Amino acid sequence: MNVIATVLPEVLILEPKVFGDERGFFLESYNRKTFATDTGLDVEFVQDNHSRSVRGVLRGIHYQLVKPQGKLVRVVSGRVWDVAVDLRRSSPHFGKWAGVELSADNHRQFWVPPGFGHAFVVLSASADFLYKTTEYWYPEHDRNIIWNDPDLAIDWALDGETPQLAAKDAAAPRFAQAEIYR
Repeated sequence: MNVIATVLPEVLILEPKVFGDERGFFLESYNRKTFATDTGLDVEFVQDNHSRSVRGVLRGIHYQLVKPQGKLVRVVSGRVWDVAVDLRRSSPHFGKWAGVELSADNHRQFWVPPGFGHAFVVLSASADFLYKTTEYWYPEHDRNIIWNDPDLAIDWALDGETPQLAAKDAAAPRFAQAEIYR
């Protein structure tokens, strides 16, 4: 696996080895030993999730204030622009973000550590998005930040399109008013 650093030291882009020929391809999407060896992280994943969204759907910026989740995310159909935001007040990178295009074609994965907000927008007609989490989902601890907060200044690669949002994401607080990590 090839591990690529981002502008946020803890957020990583992972490229698995892909073996392909005229019949198709094979890749190992997750191996705990390889993940630990190549990233230096020994994490336990407790939940797998799968979402499907149509073009222009933006999900996020989501995080869990208590029992924060680390996420290993990938796309198996379509393509998305995926973003991680450092929400740890004590971090020198507080309020900074990193983004990557994930697609069925590039097979990339994105490691979003606990303490970071996570969001993605669908760039293709639709996308199937898979993610492993290090903590269970607790709706009472679920928080979000408005996607277009000017203090975060995230480049969403939308080319002027207006994203489709869930009601909770459309009503999310700004970064300055959000409950965040210490």
